Amino acid sequence: MTTDLSTLQVLYQDCTLCPRMCHADRRARPGVCGCGAFLTAARAALHLWEEPCLSGQGGSGAVFFSGCTLKCCYCQNYPISQEGLGKVLTQERLEEILLGLQEQGAQNIDLITATQFLPSLLPVLDRIRPHLHIPIVWNCSGYERTETLRMLDGYIDIYLPDLKYFSPDTAKKYSGAPDYFSFASEAVKEMIRQTGIPVFASNGGLQKGTLIRHMVLPGQKEDSVRILEWMADSLPKGSFLLSLLSQYTPFFRAKDYPEINRRVTSYEYKKVLDKALALGLNEGFMQERSSAKEEYTPPFDLEGL
Repeated sequence: MTTDLSTLQVLYQDCTLCPRMCHADRRARPGVCGCGAFLTAARAALHLWEEPCLSGQGGSGAVFFSGCTLKCCYCQNYPISQEGLGKVLTQERLEEILLGLQEQGAQNIDLITATQFLPSLLPVLDRIRPHLHIPIVWNCSGYERTETLRMLDGYIDIYLPDLKYFSPDTAKKYSGAPDYFSFASEAVKEMIRQTGIPVFASNGGLQKGTLIRHMVLPGQKEDSVRILEWMADSLPKGSFLLSLLSQYTPFFRAKDYPEINRRVTSYEYKKVLDKALALGLNEGFMQERSSAKEEYTPPFDLEGL
């Protein structure tokens, strides 16, 4: 697949890449995502803390991009998602970084929160794809426009979206996005359409497919159950993997919301996990509650850039 670079760059002039549809001319000022028109990232390194089928033995080749289209009050990556930490990269430098991660033994290339830079990323992927022999992962919040995802068709091997909320009120309160589920639910369907059913290598590494993450939040087990029920009712069985996360840790501004300024209890997580199993959502991963530790968040020190 080839890309018309000049056409892509026009997308920065009247930005509608994400559901915010802010229409910012990002060459002149940041969009709602907090980003201008220059590739910016905060870390590029082997990452051992993704799901086992992604991290494997050597780690996922993770690039953490700066900015975000959501405004999660509990974001563990808030220095880069909300506070602008990052280093501007040329496309050529990003190519070197991605190929370098492959040389270091990465099981895949893990592009984390990259939607806001899609016009710059697609030409990079065009140029490096002939030299890659590992999958490309699109690791995102799930808050995506299907029109934007279709631009990625043929580039992405594995989609790794969150599916955070069912309730518009909850999504508005904690992430400033009352329309979250209406976009994310359609987005995961498009991701599954593109990737097809999960495909694994002989070593257990995921080569193609969609792995949907859902992190249980304190006091929100009912919302979690509604998301699981929607998955069971709306997504073909066997078309995706589920990663049910217990790792919530109150970061950033979570202290301003007393009801989520704590970790998830074993009881809350077990109730959600039991519901997932009862619904037949047993293809994927569960997480030990001990995963809720601050050390699972990598240092954003511009490593690898």
